[in-house]
Amino acid sequence: MAINIYNTLTRKKEPFQPLEEGKVKMYVCGPTVYNYIHIGNARPAIVFDTVRRYFEYRGYDVHYVLNFTDVDDKLIKAANEMGEGVTDIANRFITAYKEDVGALGVKEAVDHPRVTENMDEIISFIQGLIDKGFAYEAGGDVYFRTRSFDQYGKLSHQSIDELRSGSRIEVGDKKEDPLDFTLWKDAKEGEITWDSPWGSGRPGWHIECSAMAKKYLGETIDIHAGGQDLTFPHHENEIAQSEAHNGESFARYWMHNGYINIDNEKMSKSLGNFILAHDLVKKHDPQVIRFFMLSVQYRHPINFSDELLKGAKSSFDRIKNAYENIQHRKESTMSLEDDQGEWLDKVAGFKEQFIKEMDDDFNTANAISVLFDLTKAANLYLQEDQTHEKVLTAFQELFEELTGVLGIQLQAQEELLDEEVDALIEERKQARKNRDFARADQIRDELKDRNIILEDTSQGTRWKRG
Repeated sequence: MAINIYNTLTRKKEPFQPLEEGKVKMYVCGPTVYNYIHIGNARPAIVFDTVRRYFEYRGYDVHYVLNFTDVDDKLIKAANEMGEGVTDIANRFITAYKEDVGALGVKEAVDHPRVTENMDEIISFIQGLIDKGFAYEAGGDVYFRTRSFDQYGKLSHQSIDELRSGSRIEVGDKKEDPLDFTLWKDAKEGEITWDSPWGSGRPGWHIECSAMAKKYLGETIDIHAGGQDLTFPHHENEIAQSEAHNGESFARYWMHNGYINIDNEKMSKSLGNFILAHDLVKKHDPQVIRFFMLSVQYRHPINFSDELLKGAKSSFDRIKNAYENIQHRKESTMSLEDDQGEWLDKVAGFKEQFIKEMDDDFNTANAISVLFDLTKAANLYLQEDQTHEKVLTAFQELFEELTGVLGIQLQAQEELLDEEVDALIEERKQARKNRDFARADQIRDELKDRNIILEDTSQGTRWKRG
Protein backbone atom coordinates (compact mmCIF):
# COMPACT_ATOMS: atom_id res chain seq x y z
CA MET A 1 0.00 0.00 0.00
CA ALA A 2 1.22 3.48 -0.86
CA ILE A 3 1.35 6.42 1.51
CA ASN A 4 -0.81 9.21 0.11
CA ILE A 5 0.08 12.85 0.81
CA TYR A 6 -1.99 15.96 0.24
CA ASN A 7 0.32 18.12 -1.86
CA THR A 8 -0.27 21.86 -1.42
CA LEU A 9 1.37 22.37 -4.81
CA THR A 10 -1.23 20.33 -6.71
CA ARG A 11 -4.05 20.60 -4.14
CA LYS A 12 -4.73 16.88 -4.23
CA LYS A 13 -3.63 13.67 -2.56
CA GLU A 14 -0.86 11.87 -4.36
CA PRO A 15 0.86 8.52 -3.74
CA PHE A 16 4.33 9.09 -2.30
CA GLN A 17 7.09 8.15 -4.71
CA PRO A 18 10.56 8.87 -3.30
CA LEU A 19 13.37 10.29 -5.38
CA GLU A 20 15.52 7.43 -4.15
CA GLU A 21 14.08 4.03 -3.29
CA GLY A 22 13.63 3.56 0.46
CA LYS A 23 14.75 7.08 1.38
CA VAL A 24 12.99 10.33 2.24
CA LYS A 25 14.63 13.76 2.03
CA MET A 26 12.52 16.02 4.26
CA TYR A 27 13.07 19.69 5.15
CA VAL A 28 10.95 21.40 7.81
CA CYS A 29 11.07 25.13 8.50
CA GLY A 30 12.13 25.61 12.10
CA PRO A 31 11.72 28.51 14.53
CA THR A 32 13.28 31.95 14.70
CA VAL A 33 15.01 31.55 18.04
CA TYR A 34 14.43 34.88 19.77
CA ASN A 35 12.07 33.56 22.48
CA TYR A 36 10.39 30.40 23.74
CA ILE A 37 8.14 28.79 21.12
CA HIS A 38 4.36 29.08 21.42
CA ILE A 39 1.99 26.17 20.94
CA GLY A 40 1.46 27.19 17.32
CA ASN A 41 5.15 26.38 16.76
CA ALA A 42 4.79 23.17 18.75
CA ARG A 43 2.14 21.81 16.41
CA PRO A 44 4.36 21.45 13.29
CA ALA A 45 7.15 20.09 15.49
CA ILE A 46 4.82 17.30 16.68
CA VAL A 47 3.02 16.78 13.36
CA PHE A 48 6.10 16.41 11.16
CA ASP A 49 7.92 14.38 13.79
CA THR A 50 4.97 11.96 13.52
CA VAL A 51 5.21 11.99 9.72
CA ARG A 52 8.90 11.16 10.05
CA ARG A 53 8.16 8.37 12.55
CA TYR A 54 5.55 6.87 10.24
CA PHE A 55 7.90 6.85 7.26
CA GLU A 56 10.50 5.12 9.45
CA TYR A 57 7.84 2.65 10.64
CA ARG A 58 7.14 1.83 7.01
CA GLY A 59 10.83 1.10 6.45
CA TYR A 60 12.12 4.37 4.99
CA ASP A 61 15.44 5.97 5.89
CA VAL A 62 14.47 9.60 6.61
CA HIS A 63 16.99 12.42 6.32
CA TYR A 64 15.10 14.95 8.42
CA VAL A 65 16.37 18.53 8.42
CA LEU A 66 14.96 21.32 10.61
CA ASN A 67 16.69 24.68 10.54
CA PHE A 68 17.12 27.40 13.15
CA THR A 69 16.87 31.03 12.07
CA ASP A 70 19.50 32.51 14.38
CA VAL A 71 19.84 35.96 12.81
CA ASP A 72 16.78 38.05 12.00
CA ASP A 73 15.10 41.40 12.76
CA LYS A 74 13.33 39.87 15.79
CA LEU A 75 16.56 38.41 17.14
CA ILE A 76 18.39 41.71 16.76
CA LYS A 77 15.55 43.55 18.52
CA ALA A 78 15.52 40.99 21.36
CA ALA A 79 19.30 41.23 21.74
CA ASN A 80 19.12 45.04 21.96
CA GLU A 81 16.30 44.92 24.49
CA MET A 82 18.07 42.35 26.68
CA GLY A 83 21.53 43.86 26.30
CA GLU A 84 22.95 40.57 25.01
CA GLY A 85 24.58 39.35 21.82
CA VAL A 86 22.47 37.85 19.04
CA THR A 87 24.42 34.58 19.27
CA ASP A 88 23.85 34.34 23.04
CA ILE A 89 20.10 34.85 22.60
CA ALA A 90 19.99 32.26 19.79
CA ASN A 91 21.98 29.66 21.75
CA ARG A 92 19.74 30.02 24.78
CA PHE A 93 16.51 29.60 22.87
CA ILE A 94 17.80 26.78 20.65
CA THR A 95 18.53 24.88 23.87
CA ALA A 96 15.07 25.80 25.19
CA TYR A 97 13.44 24.67 21.93
CA LYS A 98 15.12 21.29 22.04
CA GLU A 99 14.11 20.79 25.67
CA ASP A 100 10.49 21.83 25.11
CA VAL A 101 9.86 19.76 21.99
CA GLY A 102 11.91 16.92 23.46
CA ALA A 103 9.48 16.84 26.38
CA LEU A 104 6.70 16.56 23.76
CA GLY A 105 8.33 13.44 22.32
CA VAL A 106 9.92 15.09 19.28
CA LYS A 107 13.07 13.36 18.04
CA GLU A 108 16.14 15.42 17.18
CA ALA A 109 16.55 16.15 13.47
CA VAL A 110 19.36 14.47 11.58
CA ASP A 111 20.62 17.99 10.85
CA HIS A 112 19.80 21.26 12.62
CA PRO A 113 21.48 23.85 10.35
CA ARG A 114 21.81 27.44 11.56
CA VAL A 115 21.89 30.49 9.30
CA THR A 116 25.06 31.86 10.90
CA GLU A 117 26.90 28.61 10.23
CA ASN A 118 25.98 28.54 6.54
CA MET A 119 26.76 32.10 5.48
CA ASP A 120 29.22 31.10 2.74
CA GLU A 121 26.58 28.88 1.12
CA ILE A 122 23.96 31.64 1.35
CA ILE A 123 26.25 34.28 -0.19
CA SER A 124 27.25 31.86 -2.98
CA PHE A 125 23.58 31.07 -3.66
CA ILE A 126 22.72 34.77 -3.96
CA GLN A 127 25.67 35.37 -6.30
CA GLY A 128 24.46 32.50 -8.47
CA LEU A 129 21.04 34.18 -8.79
CA ILE A 130 22.69 37.48 -9.76
CA ASP A 131 24.86 35.74 -12.35
CA LYS A 132 21.77 34.17 -13.94
CA GLY A 133 19.88 37.49 -14.03
CA PHE A 134 17.29 36.53 -11.41
CA ALA A 135 18.60 38.98 -8.82
CA TYR A 136 20.20 42.42 -8.70
CA GLU A 137 22.18 44.57 -6.28
CA ALA A 138 20.89 48.02 -5.35
CA GLY A 139 22.68 50.22 -2.84
CA GLY A 140 24.06 47.34 -0.78
CA ASP A 141 20.80 45.36 -0.85
CA VAL A 142 20.14 42.42 -3.16
CA TYR A 143 16.64 41.66 -4.49
CA PHE A 144 15.08 38.76 -6.38
CA ARG A 145 13.35 39.74 -9.63
CA THR A 146 10.02 38.10 -8.89
CA ARG A 147 8.60 38.55 -12.38
CA SER A 148 11.67 36.86 -13.89
CA PHE A 149 10.43 33.53 -12.51
CA ASP A 150 7.41 32.82 -14.68
CA GLN A 151 5.94 30.18 -12.35
CA TYR A 152 5.79 32.50 -9.34
CA GLY A 153 2.54 31.93 -7.45
CA LYS A 154 2.19 28.23 -8.29
CA LEU A 155 2.24 27.12 -4.62
CA SER A 156 -0.24 29.70 -3.31
CA HIS A 157 -2.25 29.39 -6.57
CA GLN A 158 -2.30 33.10 -7.31
CA SER A 159 -1.36 34.98 -10.44
CA ILE A 160 1.51 37.39 -10.03
CA ASP A 161 -0.76 40.37 -10.71
CA GLU A 162 -2.98 39.38 -7.77
CA LEU A 163 -0.14 39.07 -5.32
CA ARG A 164 0.67 41.60 -2.64
CA SER A 165 3.90 42.05 -0.74
CA GLY A 166 3.63 39.69 2.20
CA SER A 167 5.14 39.27 5.63
CA ARG A 168 8.74 40.41 5.97
CA ILE A 169 8.81 42.01 2.50
CA GLU A 170 9.75 45.67 2.72
CA VAL A 171 8.72 47.79 -0.25
CA GLY A 172 11.53 50.29 -0.80
CA ASP A 173 12.65 52.80 -3.43
CA LYS A 174 15.62 50.60 -4.39
CA LYS A 175 13.41 47.91 -5.89
CA GLU A 176 12.74 47.58 -9.60
CA ASP A 177 9.31 46.18 -8.77
CA PRO A 178 7.28 46.27 -5.52
CA LEU A 179 6.96 42.47 -5.63
CA ASP A 180 10.72 41.90 -5.63
CA PHE A 181 11.88 40.48 -2.32
CA THR A 182 15.07 40.83 -0.30
CA LEU A 183 17.93 38.35 -0.53
CA TRP A 184 20.58 40.44 1.24
CA LYS A 185 20.20 43.45 3.55
CA ASP A 186 22.72 46.27 3.69
CA ALA A 187 24.39 46.68 7.10
CA LYS A 188 22.77 49.00 9.63
CA GLU A 189 24.64 50.57 12.50
CA GLY A 190 24.85 48.33 15.54
CA GLU A 191 23.65 45.18 13.74
CA ILE A 192 25.48 41.89 13.36
CA THR A 193 26.89 41.69 9.81
CA TRP A 194 28.94 39.59 7.39
CA ASP A 195 31.14 40.64 4.49
CA SER A 196 29.81 39.94 1.01
CA PRO A 197 30.50 41.00 -2.60
CA TRP A 198 27.80 43.68 -2.11
CA GLY A 199 29.19 45.04 1.14
CA SER A 200 28.57 44.21 4.79
CA GLY A 201 25.12 42.97 5.66
CA ARG A 202 23.05 39.92 6.44
CA PRO A 203 20.69 37.59 4.53
CA GLY A 204 16.98 38.08 4.08
CA TRP A 205 14.66 35.54 5.62
CA HIS A 206 13.67 33.49 2.57
CA ILE A 207 17.10 32.73 1.11
CA GLU A 208 18.38 30.76 4.10
CA CYS A 209 16.14 27.73 3.58
CA SER A 210 16.90 27.48 -0.14
CA ALA A 211 20.64 27.48 0.52
CA MET A 212 20.51 25.07 3.46
CA ALA A 213 18.10 22.63 1.81
CA LYS A 214 20.46 22.45 -1.17
CA LYS A 215 23.50 21.92 1.06
CA TYR A 216 22.03 19.22 3.30
CA LEU A 217 19.57 17.45 0.97
CA GLY A 218 20.38 18.38 -2.62
CA GLU A 219 18.78 20.42 -5.39
CA THR A 220 15.52 18.45 -5.34
CA ILE A 221 13.99 17.07 -2.15
CA ASP A 222 11.06 14.80 -1.46
CA ILE A 223 9.10 16.80 1.11
CA HIS A 224 9.14 20.41 2.29
CA ALA A 225 6.93 21.12 5.29
CA GLY A 226 5.86 23.84 7.69
CA GLY A 227 2.94 25.79 9.06
CA GLN A 228 0.13 26.99 6.81
CA ASP A 229 1.22 30.61 7.38
CA LEU A 230 4.48 29.88 5.53
CA THR A 231 2.82 28.99 2.22
CA PHE A 232 3.04 32.61 1.10
CA PRO A 233 5.37 34.38 0.89
CA HIS A 234 8.08 32.22 2.45
CA HIS A 235 7.62 28.91 0.65
CA GLU A 236 6.56 30.63 -2.57
CA ASN A 237 9.81 32.59 -2.49
CA GLU A 238 11.84 29.49 -1.69
CA ILE A 239 10.49 27.79 -4.82
CA ALA A 240 11.34 30.81 -6.97
CA GLN A 241 14.89 31.11 -5.60
CA SER A 242 15.69 27.40 -5.67
CA GLU A 243 14.26 26.57 -9.07
CA ALA A 244 15.73 29.71 -10.64
CA HIS A 245 19.16 28.90 -9.18
CA ASN A 246 19.21 25.12 -9.61
CA GLY A 247 17.18 24.71 -12.78
CA GLU A 248 15.44 21.78 -11.10
CA SER A 249 12.13 21.19 -9.30
CA PHE A 250 12.69 22.12 -5.64
CA ALA A 251 10.33 19.87 -3.66
CA ARG A 252 8.00 17.18 -4.95
CA TYR A 253 5.54 17.33 -2.04
CA TRP A 254 4.59 20.38 0.03
CA MET A 255 2.91 19.77 3.39
CA HIS A 256 1.34 22.44 5.61
CA ASN A 257 -0.33 22.04 8.99
CA GLY A 258 -3.38 24.09 10.04
CA TYR A 259 -3.60 26.88 12.60
CA ILE A 260 -4.25 26.67 16.34
CA ASN A 261 -7.04 28.73 17.88
CA ILE A 262 -7.39 29.43 21.60
CA ASP A 263 -10.95 29.12 22.90
CA ASN A 264 -12.14 29.59 19.30
CA GLU A 265 -10.12 32.79 18.83
CA LYS A 266 -6.95 33.30 16.85
CA MET A 267 -3.91 33.18 19.13
CA SER A 268 -2.22 36.59 19.47
CA LYS A 269 -0.35 38.61 22.06
CA SER A 270 -2.84 41.47 21.73
CA LEU A 271 -5.71 39.19 22.82
CA GLY A 272 -3.71 37.92 25.78
CA ASN A 273 -4.21 34.29 24.72
CA PHE A 274 -0.61 33.64 23.72
CA ILE A 275 0.50 30.29 25.22
CA LEU A 276 4.14 29.24 25.37
CA ALA A 277 4.96 25.55 25.01
CA HIS A 278 7.61 26.12 27.71
CA ASP A 279 4.85 26.93 30.23
CA LEU A 280 2.39 24.34 28.96
CA VAL A 281 4.71 21.35 29.46
CA LYS A 282 5.17 22.39 33.10
CA LYS A 283 1.42 22.59 33.71
CA HIS A 284 0.25 19.50 31.80
CA ASP A 285 1.53 16.02 30.99
CA PRO A 286 3.51 16.43 27.72
CA GLN A 287 2.21 13.05 26.57
CA VAL A 288 -1.36 14.36 26.83
CA ILE A 289 -0.42 17.54 24.95
CA ARG A 290 1.03 15.47 22.11
CA PHE A 291 -2.01 13.16 22.12
CA PHE A 292 -4.27 16.22 21.92
CA MET A 293 -2.28 17.73 19.01
CA LEU A 294 -2.63 14.48 17.05
CA SER A 295 -6.35 14.12 17.76
CA VAL A 296 -7.08 16.35 14.73
CA GLN A 297 -5.81 15.62 11.21
CA TYR A 298 -2.81 17.89 10.66
CA ARG A 299 -4.23 19.98 7.79
CA HIS A 300 -7.29 21.03 9.79
CA PRO A 301 -7.34 23.86 12.33
CA ILE A 302 -7.33 22.79 15.97
CA ASN A 303 -8.98 24.57 18.86
CA PHE A 304 -7.18 24.62 22.19
CA SER A 305 -8.70 25.09 25.63
CA ASP A 306 -8.15 23.73 29.13
CA GLU A 307 -11.44 21.83 28.84
CA LEU A 308 -10.43 20.17 25.57
CA LEU A 309 -7.05 19.26 27.05
CA LYS A 310 -8.83 17.77 30.05
CA GLY A 311 -10.94 15.68 27.67
CA ALA A 312 -7.79 14.54 25.87
CA LYS A 313 -6.35 13.42 29.20
CA SER A 314 -9.43 11.29 29.90
CA SER A 315 -9.16 9.71 26.45
CA PHE A 316 -5.43 9.11 26.83
CA ASP A 317 -5.99 7.55 30.27
CA ARG A 318 -8.56 5.11 28.80
CA ILE A 319 -5.96 3.78 26.39
CA LYS A 320 -3.23 3.73 29.01
CA ASN A 321 -5.42 1.94 31.56
CA ALA A 322 -6.32 -0.80 29.08
CA TYR A 323 -2.65 -1.26 28.29
CA GLU A 324 -1.71 -1.46 31.97
CA ASN A 325 -4.57 -3.92 32.66
CA ILE A 326 -3.32 -6.15 29.85
CA GLN A 327 0.17 -6.05 31.38
CA HIS A 328 -1.16 -6.87 34.83
CA ARG A 329 -3.28 -9.78 33.61
CA LYS A 330 -0.39 -11.14 31.59
CA GLU A 331 1.75 -11.41 34.72
CA SER A 332 -0.82 -13.73 36.34
CA THR A 333 -1.90 -15.73 33.25
CA MET A 334 -0.74 -19.27 32.55
CA SER A 335 0.38 -20.06 29.01
CA LEU A 336 -2.35 -22.27 27.51
CA GLU A 337 -2.39 -24.16 24.25
CA ASP A 338 -6.02 -23.50 23.31
CA ASP A 339 -6.60 -22.15 19.82
CA GLN A 340 -6.80 -18.36 20.03
CA GLY A 341 -6.67 -17.69 16.30
CA GLU A 342 -9.88 -15.64 16.24
CA TRP A 343 -8.61 -13.14 18.81
CA LEU A 344 -5.17 -12.99 17.24
CA ASP A 345 -6.74 -12.24 13.85
CA LYS A 346 -8.83 -9.51 15.45
CA VAL A 347 -5.75 -7.87 16.99
CA ALA A 348 -3.91 -8.06 13.66
CA GLY A 349 -6.89 -6.38 12.01
CA PHE A 350 -6.41 -3.28 14.16
CA LYS A 351 -2.86 -2.94 12.88
CA GLU A 352 -4.04 -3.14 9.28
CA GLN A 353 -6.69 -0.49 9.93
CA PHE A 354 -4.17 1.79 11.65
CA ILE A 355 -1.83 1.59 8.64
CA LYS A 356 -4.75 2.27 6.29
CA GLU A 357 -5.64 5.46 8.19
CA MET A 358 -2.05 6.70 8.42
CA ASP A 359 -1.50 5.93 4.73
CA ASP A 360 -4.33 8.40 4.03
CA ASP A 361 -2.33 11.61 4.47
CA PHE A 362 -1.19 10.74 8.01
CA ASN A 363 -4.70 10.87 9.46
CA THR A 364 -3.75 10.65 13.12
CA ALA A 365 -7.33 11.44 14.20
CA ASN A 366 -8.58 8.23 12.59
CA ALA A 367 -5.50 6.36 13.75
CA ILE A 368 -6.34 7.33 17.34
CA SER A 369 -9.88 6.05 16.72
CA VAL A 370 -8.30 2.68 15.88
CA LEU A 371 -6.50 2.84 19.24
CA PHE A 372 -9.86 3.34 20.94
CA ASP A 373 -11.21 0.30 19.10
CA LEU A 374 -8.17 -1.65 20.25
CA THR A 375 -8.85 -0.44 23.80
CA LYS A 376 -12.48 -1.61 23.66
CA ALA A 377 -11.42 -5.00 22.36
CA ALA A 378 -8.76 -5.35 25.06
CA ASN A 379 -11.26 -4.50 27.79
CA LEU A 380 -13.75 -6.96 26.33
CA TYR A 381 -11.13 -9.69 26.21
CA LEU A 382 -10.17 -9.06 29.83
CA GLN A 383 -13.78 -9.80 30.84
CA GLU A 384 -13.54 -13.36 29.56
CA ASP A 385 -13.28 -16.20 32.07
CA GLN A 386 -9.97 -17.36 30.66
CA THR A 387 -7.26 -15.26 29.06
CA HIS A 388 -4.23 -16.51 27.20
CA GLU A 389 -0.66 -15.31 27.23
CA LYS A 390 -0.30 -15.27 23.45
CA VAL A 391 -3.33 -12.98 23.00
CA LEU A 392 -2.35 -10.71 25.89
CA THR A 393 1.14 -10.39 24.39
CA ALA A 394 -0.37 -9.54 21.00
CA PHE A 395 -2.48 -6.79 22.60
CA GLN A 396 0.46 -5.44 24.60
CA GLU A 397 2.86 -5.38 21.67
CA LEU A 398 0.34 -3.72 19.37
CA PHE A 399 -0.43 -1.00 21.92
CA GLU A 400 3.30 -0.28 22.16
CA GLU A 401 3.85 -0.47 18.41
CA LEU A 402 1.04 1.87 17.38
CA THR A 403 1.49 4.45 20.12
CA GLY A 404 5.22 4.39 19.35
CA VAL A 405 4.45 5.41 15.76
CA LEU A 406 2.55 8.41 17.17
CA GLY A 407 5.42 9.19 19.54
CA ILE A 408 3.29 8.50 22.60
CA GLN A 409 4.74 6.73 25.64
CA LEU A 410 2.47 4.28 27.50
CA GLN A 411 5.15 2.55 29.53
CA ALA A 412 5.90 4.12 32.90
CA GLN A 413 9.55 5.10 33.10
CA GLU A 414 11.40 4.04 36.22
CA GLU A 415 12.88 7.16 37.85
CA LEU A 416 16.66 7.31 37.63
CA LEU A 417 18.45 8.04 40.89
CA ASP A 418 20.83 11.01 41.00
CA GLU A 419 23.85 8.74 41.46
CA GLU A 420 22.80 6.68 38.41
CA VAL A 421 22.65 9.84 36.31
CA ASP A 422 26.05 10.94 37.60
CA ALA A 423 27.53 7.52 36.74
CA LEU A 424 26.19 7.70 33.18
CA ILE A 425 27.53 11.24 32.76
CA GLU A 426 30.95 10.06 33.94
CA GLU A 427 30.78 7.16 31.47
CA ARG A 428 29.89 9.63 28.70
CA LYS A 429 32.83 11.83 29.70
CA GLN A 430 35.21 8.88 29.39
CA ALA A 431 33.66 7.85 26.09
CA ARG A 432 34.30 11.32 24.67
CA LYS A 433 37.90 11.21 25.93
CA ASN A 434 38.30 7.90 24.13
CA ARG A 435 36.69 9.43 21.03
CA ASP A 436 33.87 6.91 21.29
CA PHE A 437 31.35 9.49 20.17
CA ALA A 438 28.74 6.89 19.26
CA ARG A 439 28.56 5.72 22.89
CA ALA A 440 28.59 9.32 24.15
CA ASP A 441 25.64 10.19 21.91
CA GLN A 442 23.88 6.98 22.93
CA ILE A 443 24.13 7.93 26.62
CA ARG A 444 22.83 11.43 25.91
CA ASP A 445 19.86 9.96 24.02
CA GLU A 446 19.19 7.40 26.77
CA LEU A 447 19.11 10.15 29.38
CA LYS A 448 16.92 12.35 27.20
CA ASP A 449 14.46 9.48 26.82
CA ARG A 450 14.39 9.29 30.63
CA ASN A 451 13.63 13.02 30.82
CA ILE A 452 17.17 13.99 31.84
CA ILE A 453 18.48 17.06 30.01
CA LEU A 454 22.27 17.48 29.65
CA GLU A 455 24.03 20.78 29.10
CA ASP A 456 27.74 20.78 28.22
CA THR A 457 29.43 23.88 29.62
CA SER A 458 33.01 25.07 30.03
CA GLN A 459 32.71 24.06 33.71
CA GLY A 460 31.61 20.54 32.84
CA THR A 461 28.32 18.77 32.10
CA ARG A 462 25.26 19.86 34.02
CA TRP A 463 22.00 17.98 34.15
CA LYS A 464 18.41 18.57 35.16
CA ARG A 465 15.13 16.74 35.01
CA GLY A 466 12.90 17.86 32.14
